Amino acid sequence: MDALINDVLPTLARIFIVWIFPFSFLDKIINWDAAVKQANSGWLPGGPVLLVLAMFVELLTPPMIVLHFYDGIAAFVLAGYCVVTAIIYHNFWAYPRFWAADTEGHPHVWDFFKNFAIVGGLIYVMFQSGFIGEAEGDLNELTQLLGHAIGLV
Repeated sequence: MDALINDVLPTLARIFIVWIFPFSFLDKIINWDAAVKQANSGWLPGGPVLLVLAMFVELLTPPMIVLHFYDGIAAFVLAGYCVVTAIIYHNFWAYPRFWAADTEGHPHVWDFFKNFAIVGGLIYVMFQSGFIGEAEGDLNELTQLLGHAIGLV
């Protein structure tokens, strides 16, 4: 029972958090033209370059998270990716009556919230990996160094 709780369930949780991304990577390959069109629909320039960068993130970070290989950093990168794509490509607030099911903005509401649900799971991965604690220690150290540098401490 300990192996189930300590090993199997956390690994399953990590798989479930990230399993959409390899499929999204494949979808971008199979439906390249539609993916480029979506990448160009946001306000950032360079849609095809952004798309290739997104594909690298979607391909590389999930196995890193599942296999505990720099998993905190990978979770941080993937969480950032989810936040950025939610804001740029699922800006439901730009559509009138976005809560109405028959509007163009309605699917964006749920895609936006799903992205942030994934971010919540990735924060768990960052915490479990020790990345959040390490970043906090690094931030405190940086704050002290800056304080000494400008004569506040």
